[in-house]
Amino acid sequence: MKIGKLIDSLNSDERKILPHLKAKNISEICKKANLDTVSVLRALKYLQNKKIIKLSFEKKKIVEMGLNGALYKKRGLPERRLLNLISEKRILQLEEAQKQSSLSSNEFKASLGALKKKAMIELKNKKIILSANREEISKKSIEELLIENLPLDYNSLSEEQLSAFKLLQNRKNIIQVKEKKIPHIEITDIGKKVINSGIKSQPLLEQITPEILKKESWKNKKFRRYDVTSPVPAIHGGKRHFVNQSIDYARKIWKDMGFKEMSGKMIVSSFWNFDALFTAQDHPVREMQDTFFINKKAELPEKNIVKMIKQSHEKGFAGSKGWRYAWDEEKAKKLVLRTHTTCLSAQTLAKLKKEDLPQKFFALGKCFRNETLDWSHGFEFNQTEGIVVDRNVNFRHLLGYLKLFFKKMGFEKIRFRPAYFPYTEPSVEIDIFHPEKKVWLELGGAGIFRPEVTIPLLGENIPVLAWGPGFDRTLMEYYNIKDLRELYKNDITKLRKMKFWIKE
Repeated sequence: MKIGKLIDSLNSDERKILPHLKAKNISEICKKANLDTVSVLRALKYLQNKKIIKLSFEKKKIVEMGLNGALYKKRGLPERRLLNLISEKRILQLEEAQKQSSLSSNEFKASLGALKKKAMIELKNKKIILSANREEISKKSIEELLIENLPLDYNSLSEEQLSAFKLLQNRKNIIQVKEKKIPHIEITDIGKKVINSGIKSQPLLEQITPEILKKESWKNKKFRRYDVTSPVPAIHGGKRHFVNQSIDYARKIWKDMGFKEMSGKMIVSSFWNFDALFTAQDHPVREMQDTFFINKKAELPEKNIVKMIKQSHEKGFAGSKGWRYAWDEEKAKKLVLRTHTTCLSAQTLAKLKKEDLPQKFFALGKCFRNETLDWSHGFEFNQTEGIVVDRNVNFRHLLGYLKLFFKKMGFEKIRFRPAYFPYTEPSVEIDIFHPEKKVWLELGGAGIFRPEVTIPLLGENIPVLAWGPGFDRTLMEYYNIKDLRELYKNDITKLRKMKFWIKE
């Protein structure tokens, strides 16, 4: 591109910084051009695209002031303020010294330690005694000198500055080390020609406004040239979190398969969370180490259902002997954060009328377990729940529904293994095959509700297919996330790169 055309393509910020490029220091360029750092860096990238400059970045560790450091630069370090106070009195009681210095407990202790280490004070009989002479008191400490000169390149610190750095590093928020990219500007031969061409005297129109058109002030004016092939900074539009996008996608799959959505509260009674699902009252999952309990009690539902659940636990139904213990209503009233969405299935079955059958329902929502947080466990997680209530369904229908759902979620290879759950029989574990790791990964459980669940809730033993795999683990496999905690860390860089669930 000819120099004239190149000059015509410069925007206002590029024109402002061009005369100051020889400074080769971003802060100085900002000051001289009266622009902020972001605007200057953006303009430098544009100048690089036009081959006016060569821009490179060097990674450097920079020592900067922390929040407390900025405050202490204005007021003085705590030990300086304490030293000034003692220099007036020479001897002070500890309590009186802390009170008069207006230092916090931590600041006061740190100040005592710093001054005692430098042999400027002595501590005797709960008194502070000044040991330093006038020259020592008036002389600035190496810590004070370091703070005054920040920011500094860590690798360029002198021995004295490094000693001060080590002393301040152990104190809260006084200094901090940040890795920064320091730009280096090299003006090219083309750039030198552009700078020497008198660009200031060439004002250009950068946009057409209604006012310009109305007054026809664009006539006899020169417009800035635009290079439409020039690379521009990426624009990241707003979008929903990928977990919420995936939840919506899973909801769509279930609805397309003819399922109705179940919803309910996250705080439920132990009755619906455990008892209605034939979970014995002495089962380990009902202990504090597994479940979050709320220090309140709930009202139980209508007496007939309570009576049937009691019989289910104590004596059983349809040939079952139950758990053979005295069922306790008070334990069933305890409120908990729901440990699974299966409690919604129990509540839904209790409301169903036989004339409305067959019916299909699903749920997808938060559950809570008292787990130790690590790469594969969280104290809250998403679960996808489903039930099919139909006199004519069987175990093969259950496997078919699950295969179809996970295939639509993008998993081609699925297998089922026999399993045990208190409220289903037969029961299976659902596994998917990981093509890269060449291993099978467990997603969750499924089965057919036992008579001890269906008879108290429906009035008779109608087949109910049920499943409740963890949804977050499905997301981990699809998005190749190694640590469960990464799902909700909200790293903006990673979120921008996350793609929507595209499998149909």
